[in-house]
Amino acid sequence: MTYHKGALLAGNVSVNLIFYGKFTASQRAIISDFVASLSPLPRQKDSLEPSVATWWKTLAKYYAASRTPLLKLGLGKQVVDEKYFLGRSLRDADLAKLAARGAPRNAVNVKKGGIALVFTAQDVAVEGFCMSRCGLHGSDRNTGSAYIWVGNSAAQCPGQCAWPFHQPMYGPQTPPLVAPNGDVGVDGMVINLASLVAGTVTNPFGDGFFQGAKEAPLEAATACPGVYGKGAYPGYAGDLLVDATTGASYNANGVRGRKYMVPALFDPSTSTCSTLV
Repeated sequence: MTYHKGALLAGNVSVNLIFYGKFTASQRAIISDFVASLSPLPRQKDSLEPSVATWWKTLAKYYAASRTPLLKLGLGKQVVDEKYFLGRSLRDADLAKLAARGAPRNAVNVKKGGIALVFTAQDVAVEGFCMSRCGLHGSDRNTGSAYIWVGNSAAQCPGQCAWPFHQPMYGPQTPPLVAPNGDVGVDGMVINLASLVAGTVTNPFGDGFFQGAKEAPLEAATACPGVYGKGAYPGYAGDLLVDATTGASYNANGVRGRKYMVPALFDPSTSTCSTLV
Protein backbone atom coordinates (compact mmCIF):
# COMPACT_ATOMS: atom_id res chain seq x y z
CA MET A 1 0.00 0.00 0.00
CA THR A 2 1.55 3.29 -1.10
CA TYR A 3 1.24 6.50 0.91
CA HIS A 4 0.74 9.41 -1.45
CA LYS A 5 1.55 12.10 1.12
CA GLY A 6 -2.03 13.20 1.54
CA ALA A 7 -3.92 14.04 4.71
CA LEU A 8 -5.47 11.44 7.02
CA LEU A 9 -8.46 12.00 9.27
CA ALA A 10 -7.18 12.44 12.80
CA GLY A 11 -8.20 13.41 16.32
CA ASN A 12 -11.59 12.80 17.89
CA VAL A 13 -14.10 12.51 15.08
CA SER A 14 -17.87 12.74 15.45
CA VAL A 15 -19.92 10.28 13.38
CA ASN A 16 -23.51 11.16 12.43
CA LEU A 17 -25.89 8.51 11.09
CA ILE A 18 -28.57 9.31 8.51
CA PHE A 19 -31.13 6.57 7.80
CA TYR A 20 -32.99 7.29 4.57
CA GLY A 21 -36.14 5.24 4.10
CA LYS A 22 -37.72 2.52 6.23
CA PHE A 23 -35.40 0.99 8.82
CA THR A 24 -36.64 -0.77 11.93
CA ALA A 25 -35.32 0.22 15.34
CA SER A 26 -33.55 -3.15 15.47
CA GLN A 27 -31.81 -2.51 12.14
CA ARG A 28 -30.67 0.94 13.24
CA ALA A 29 -29.35 -0.52 16.49
CA ILE A 30 -27.25 -3.14 14.68
CA ILE A 31 -25.52 -0.38 12.72
CA SER A 32 -25.15 2.15 15.54
CA ASP A 33 -23.75 -0.52 17.86
CA PHE A 34 -21.16 -1.35 15.22
CA VAL A 35 -20.06 2.28 15.02
CA ALA A 36 -19.87 2.41 18.83
CA SER A 37 -17.78 -0.77 18.78
CA LEU A 38 -15.00 0.87 16.73
CA SER A 39 -13.90 3.17 19.55
CA PRO A 40 -15.93 1.99 22.56
CA LEU A 41 -16.29 4.11 25.66
CA PRO A 42 -14.82 2.61 28.86
CA ARG A 43 -18.26 1.50 30.04
CA GLN A 44 -18.96 -0.15 26.68
CA LYS A 45 -15.76 -2.14 26.35
CA ASP A 46 -16.32 -5.82 25.84
CA SER A 47 -13.64 -8.21 27.10
CA LEU A 48 -14.42 -10.73 24.38
CA GLU A 49 -11.80 -11.04 21.68
CA PRO A 50 -11.41 -10.82 18.79
CA SER A 51 -13.20 -7.48 18.84
CA VAL A 52 -14.25 -4.79 16.42
CA ALA A 53 -12.05 -2.38 18.41
CA THR A 54 -9.00 -4.60 17.88
CA TRP A 55 -9.74 -4.72 14.15
CA TRP A 56 -9.94 -0.93 14.12
CA LYS A 57 -6.65 -0.53 15.97
CA THR A 58 -4.79 -2.41 13.22
CA LEU A 59 -5.21 0.74 11.10
CA ALA A 60 -2.71 2.42 13.43
CA LYS A 61 0.00 0.95 11.19
CA TYR A 62 -1.12 3.34 8.47
CA TYR A 63 -0.99 6.29 10.82
CA ALA A 64 2.50 5.37 12.02
CA ALA A 65 3.92 6.46 8.66
CA SER A 66 2.75 10.02 9.29
CA ARG A 67 3.44 9.88 13.04
CA THR A 68 -0.21 10.56 13.76
CA PRO A 69 -2.26 8.77 16.41
CA LEU A 70 -5.17 6.70 15.12
CA LEU A 71 -8.35 8.75 15.29
CA LYS A 72 -11.15 7.97 17.71
CA LEU A 73 -14.73 7.87 16.51
CA GLY A 74 -17.58 9.17 18.65
CA LEU A 75 -21.21 8.30 17.89
CA GLY A 76 -23.06 11.53 17.16
CA LYS A 77 -26.60 12.29 16.00
CA GLN A 78 -28.96 9.87 14.34
CA VAL A 79 -31.43 11.19 11.79
CA VAL A 80 -34.29 9.11 10.42
CA ASP A 81 -36.07 10.17 7.22
CA GLU A 82 -38.93 7.77 6.45
CA LYS A 83 -40.68 10.19 4.07
CA TYR A 84 -38.19 9.82 1.20
CA PHE A 85 -37.61 13.57 0.94
CA LEU A 86 -35.49 13.17 -2.19
CA GLY A 87 -37.53 10.33 -3.67
CA ARG A 88 -36.69 6.65 -4.06
CA SER A 89 -34.16 7.05 -6.85
CA LEU A 90 -30.98 8.88 -5.84
CA ARG A 91 -27.89 10.09 -7.63
CA ASP A 92 -24.46 10.76 -6.14
CA ALA A 93 -25.32 14.43 -5.70
CA ASP A 94 -28.32 13.44 -3.59
CA LEU A 95 -26.11 11.34 -1.31
CA ALA A 96 -23.84 14.32 -0.76
CA LYS A 97 -26.90 16.45 0.08
CA LEU A 98 -28.08 13.91 2.63
CA ALA A 99 -24.63 13.80 4.19
CA ALA A 100 -24.31 17.57 4.33
CA ARG A 101 -27.78 18.56 5.43
CA GLY A 102 -29.37 15.45 6.81
CA ALA A 103 -33.09 14.83 6.59
CA PRO A 104 -35.62 17.68 6.24
CA ARG A 105 -36.43 19.61 9.42
CA ASN A 106 -33.63 17.79 11.21
CA ALA A 107 -30.36 18.97 9.77
CA VAL A 108 -27.13 17.19 10.55
CA ASN A 109 -24.25 19.41 11.53
CA VAL A 110 -21.22 17.72 10.03
CA LYS A 111 -18.46 19.23 12.11
CA LYS A 112 -14.99 19.89 10.81
CA GLY A 113 -13.27 16.56 10.51
CA GLY A 114 -16.51 14.69 11.07
CA ILE A 115 -17.95 11.72 9.18
CA ALA A 116 -21.55 11.41 8.03
CA LEU A 117 -22.86 7.91 7.37
CA VAL A 118 -25.80 7.70 4.96
CA PHE A 119 -27.80 4.46 4.83
CA THR A 120 -30.48 3.89 2.21
CA ALA A 121 -33.29 1.38 2.70
CA GLN A 122 -33.84 -1.68 0.54
CA ASP A 123 -36.52 0.04 -1.58
CA VAL A 124 -34.26 2.97 -2.53
CA ALA A 125 -32.42 2.82 -5.86
CA VAL A 126 -29.06 4.58 -5.95
CA GLU A 127 -26.94 5.39 -8.97
CA GLY A 128 -24.48 2.54 -9.58
CA PHE A 129 -25.83 0.43 -6.70
CA CYS A 130 -25.59 -3.32 -7.45
CA MET A 131 -23.98 -2.63 -10.82
CA SER A 132 -20.54 -1.50 -9.75
CA ARG A 133 -20.65 -0.83 -6.03
CA CYS A 134 -22.32 -1.49 -2.69
CA GLY A 135 -21.42 1.90 -1.24
CA LEU A 136 -18.97 4.76 -1.57
CA HIS A 137 -17.06 7.37 0.39
CA GLY A 138 -16.49 11.01 -0.44
CA SER A 139 -15.19 14.13 1.25
CA ASP A 140 -14.98 17.89 1.38
CA ARG A 141 -11.40 19.02 1.74
CA ASN A 142 -12.51 22.56 2.61
CA THR A 143 -14.24 21.41 5.78
CA GLY A 144 -12.09 18.36 6.43
CA SER A 145 -15.25 16.28 6.60
CA ALA A 146 -16.05 12.97 4.94
CA TYR A 147 -19.14 10.95 4.21
CA ILE A 148 -19.99 7.33 3.48
CA TRP A 149 -23.03 5.86 1.80
CA VAL A 150 -24.08 2.20 2.10
CA GLY A 151 -27.25 0.69 0.63
CA ASN A 152 -29.36 -2.17 1.95
CA SER A 153 -29.11 -4.80 -0.78
CA ALA A 154 -31.65 -7.27 0.67
CA ALA A 155 -34.20 -6.74 -2.12
CA GLN A 156 -31.90 -5.69 -4.95
CA CYS A 157 -28.62 -7.62 -4.99
CA PRO A 158 -27.90 -9.60 -1.79
CA GLY A 159 -25.77 -12.02 -3.78
CA GLN A 160 -23.40 -9.18 -4.57
CA CYS A 161 -23.50 -6.86 -1.56
CA ALA A 162 -24.51 -9.19 1.30
CA TRP A 163 -22.24 -12.15 0.57
CA PRO A 164 -21.29 -14.37 2.41
CA PHE A 165 -24.72 -14.15 4.10
CA HIS A 166 -26.47 -14.80 0.79
CA GLN A 167 -25.82 -17.11 -2.14
CA PRO A 168 -23.27 -15.34 -4.37
CA MET A 169 -24.49 -13.79 -7.62
CA TYR A 170 -21.44 -15.01 -9.51
CA GLY A 171 -18.62 -17.49 -8.99
CA PRO A 172 -18.55 -20.63 -6.84
CA GLN A 173 -22.01 -21.32 -5.41
CA THR A 174 -21.18 -22.07 -1.80
CA PRO A 175 -23.98 -22.20 0.80
CA PRO A 176 -24.60 -18.84 2.51
CA LEU A 177 -23.54 -18.33 6.10
CA VAL A 178 -25.97 -17.42 8.88
CA ALA A 179 -25.91 -13.66 9.54
CA PRO A 180 -24.72 -12.82 13.08
CA ASN A 181 -27.56 -10.38 13.79
CA GLY A 182 -30.21 -12.28 11.88
CA ASP A 183 -30.58 -9.70 9.11
CA VAL A 184 -28.89 -10.55 5.80
CA GLY A 185 -29.27 -7.06 4.36
CA VAL A 186 -28.10 -5.12 7.40
CA ASP A 187 -25.31 -7.55 8.33
CA GLY A 188 -24.14 -7.13 4.74
CA MET A 189 -24.31 -3.36 5.18
CA VAL A 190 -22.01 -3.62 8.20
CA ILE A 191 -19.38 -5.45 6.14
CA ASN A 192 -19.49 -2.74 3.47
CA LEU A 193 -19.55 0.02 6.10
CA ALA A 194 -16.45 -1.43 7.75
CA SER A 195 -14.62 -1.54 4.44
CA LEU A 196 -15.58 2.03 3.59
CA VAL A 197 -14.73 3.40 7.04
CA ALA A 198 -11.24 1.90 6.74
CA GLY A 199 -10.85 3.48 3.31
CA THR A 200 -12.23 6.82 4.48
CA VAL A 201 -9.83 7.37 7.34
CA THR A 202 -6.71 6.18 5.46
CA ASN A 203 -7.57 7.78 2.11
CA PRO A 204 -10.14 10.49 2.84
CA PHE A 205 -9.27 12.93 0.06
CA GLY A 206 -7.98 10.56 -2.61
CA ASP A 207 -4.29 11.16 -1.93
CA GLY A 208 -3.63 9.01 1.14
CA PHE A 209 -2.98 5.26 1.26
CA PHE A 210 -4.02 3.22 -1.78
CA GLN A 211 -2.77 0.98 -4.54
CA GLY A 212 -3.45 1.27 -8.25
CA ALA A 213 -5.13 4.13 -10.05
CA LYS A 214 -6.50 7.08 -8.09
CA GLU A 215 -9.77 6.78 -10.02
CA ALA A 216 -10.27 3.17 -8.83
CA PRO A 217 -8.07 2.81 -5.75
CA LEU A 218 -7.49 -0.38 -3.80
CA GLU A 219 -7.69 0.77 -0.20
CA ALA A 220 -7.06 -0.83 3.18
CA ALA A 221 -10.01 -3.24 2.92
CA THR A 222 -10.84 -3.31 -0.79
CA ALA A 223 -7.32 -4.63 -1.42
CA CYS A 224 -8.48 -7.85 0.28
CA PRO A 225 -11.86 -8.66 -1.34
CA GLY A 226 -13.80 -11.61 0.03
CA VAL A 227 -11.31 -12.34 2.83
CA TYR A 228 -12.73 -12.60 6.36
CA GLY A 229 -10.78 -15.40 7.96
CA LYS A 230 -7.63 -17.45 7.45
CA GLY A 231 -7.68 -19.83 4.52
CA ALA A 232 -10.09 -17.71 2.47
CA TYR A 233 -10.27 -18.19 -1.28
CA PRO A 234 -12.80 -17.17 -3.98
CA GLY A 235 -16.20 -18.36 -2.82
CA TYR A 236 -14.98 -19.22 0.69
CA ALA A 237 -14.88 -16.49 3.36
CA GLY A 238 -12.29 -18.28 5.50
CA ASP A 239 -12.24 -20.09 8.83
CA LEU A 240 -14.65 -18.12 11.02
CA LEU A 241 -16.12 -18.27 14.49
CA VAL A 242 -19.57 -19.81 14.84
CA ASP A 243 -22.11 -18.97 17.53
CA ALA A 244 -23.04 -22.20 19.28
CA THR A 245 -26.64 -21.09 19.83
CA THR A 246 -27.60 -19.51 16.52
CA GLY A 247 -25.11 -21.11 14.14
CA ALA A 248 -24.19 -17.63 12.89
CA SER A 249 -20.73 -16.94 11.52
CA TYR A 250 -18.71 -13.94 12.68
CA ASN A 251 -15.16 -12.79 13.31
CA ALA A 252 -15.50 -9.84 15.71
CA ASN A 253 -17.27 -9.06 18.97
CA GLY A 254 -18.83 -5.65 19.57
CA VAL A 255 -20.55 -3.70 22.33
CA ARG A 256 -23.78 -4.95 23.90
CA GLY A 257 -22.80 -8.53 23.12
CA ARG A 258 -23.03 -7.96 19.37
CA LYS A 259 -21.26 -10.11 16.82
CA TYR A 260 -20.13 -8.84 13.44
CA MET A 261 -18.23 -9.72 10.30
CA VAL A 262 -15.41 -7.36 9.36
CA PRO A 263 -13.17 -7.57 6.28
CA ALA A 264 -9.46 -8.35 6.25
CA LEU A 265 -7.22 -5.29 6.12
CA PHE A 266 -4.10 -4.95 4.03
CA ASP A 267 -1.10 -4.84 6.37
CA PRO A 268 1.38 -2.27 5.01
CA SER A 269 4.22 -3.75 7.07
CA THR A 270 3.91 -7.25 5.62
CA SER A 271 2.07 -6.55 2.34
CA THR A 272 -0.46 -9.26 3.22
CA CYS A 273 -4.15 -9.37 4.09
CA SER A 274 -4.50 -9.52 7.87
CA THR A 275 -7.54 -11.16 9.51
CA LEU A 276 -8.76 -11.27 13.09
CA VAL A 277 -9.29 -15.05 12.99
